[in-house]
Amino acid sequence: MQAGHNVVIRETIRCYDWKTLGISLFLACLVSCTPAEPVGERDVTIGVMPKLIGIDFFNAVERGALEAAEELGVTVKYDGPPTNDVAAQAQMVETWIHRGYDAIAVAPNDPDRIAPALTKAREKGIAVLTFDADAVSEAREFFVNQATYAAVAHALVDVMVEGIGEQGKYVILTGSLTAANQNLWIEEVEKYTRDKYPHMVNLRDTPLASEEDQAKATQVTIDSLKANPEIEGIYAMTSVALPGAAEGIRKADAVGKVFLTGLSTPNTMKPYVDDGIVQKFVLWSPVDLGYLTVHAAHRLLHGELVPGSIEAGRLGQIQVMGDVVLLGAPVTFDAANIDQFDF
Repeated sequence: MQAGHNVVIRETIRCYDWKTLGISLFLACLVSCTPAEPVGERDVTIGVMPKLIGIDFFNAVERGALEAAEELGVTVKYDGPPTNDVAAQAQMVETWIHRGYDAIAVAPNDPDRIAPALTKAREKGIAVLTFDADAVSEAREFFVNQATYAAVAHALVDVMVEGIGEQGKYVILTGSLTAANQNLWIEEVEKYTRDKYPHMVNLRDTPLASEEDQAKATQVTIDSLKANPEIEGIYAMTSVALPGAAEGIRKADAVGKVFLTGLSTPNTMKPYVDDGIVQKFVLWSPVDLGYLTVHAAHRLLHGELVPGSIEAGRLGQIQVMGDVVLLGAPVTFDAANIDQFDF
């Protein structure tokens, strides 16, 4: 309840003569002693679920989500599985449905397997969004996207070309082979490369996978460099895969020999930039992504999330293109600007 409604009126009602008092008066007394709570003023609860908890990227998302919650006067419950486990995500959605959350925003580990749980939430009248990675469109109402897939891919490829040239040989290390956003970035990387840099060569038909495990990303990188000494560049497509690959390059004594770029947070990557293992990498603000997700959920609950543009607090005007809410353009980080960011 809102402040002003958390009132308990305690009275001793001595109604000895029921015939004199009358049933209607007695009921009126009960109603007056229990003030009703206006529906429009009740607390709003928004569940925000990352792919997994405990990594820098999604810790930063949580900061932004809680910032928006305080600003808007809503309750945000931020939680997710400890690993990139879509079954655990689906079970958590079921729990949130049972608890009666007003809105649920999820970063799915698998777009198809999360769909039944999200669909059930919608059928129960819960507002459903995705962020960071999408589900099948029928399972949610809007997707909060950090940047267009093409914009992210173009930034990554242009950085790679700076490092290995227009005829370089590369491999791609991803997090999960089922993560929709990672697969779409990879698809756009390949498309842009074919169109603009047709002489570059991907040495693998399928991406390497780290399962969002940094130690595994390190080992996969070491093994790949041993098996494919012709590798000149590595794309690492997640905030866990990139530092893992950087450690792999260090341990394989490949610093200065293999060019590495990808997606991760400045705080995570600063030691590797300082050591010269990574020269440039790409991302957006995950703090802003969490902040925007809660603003979008709040607007959706009020029927105010429609194509066009919306005002999203300190972010100003944000574009809504169909059912996609777009944070903005990606940022390229390097030694010259990395100290300007704290996430």
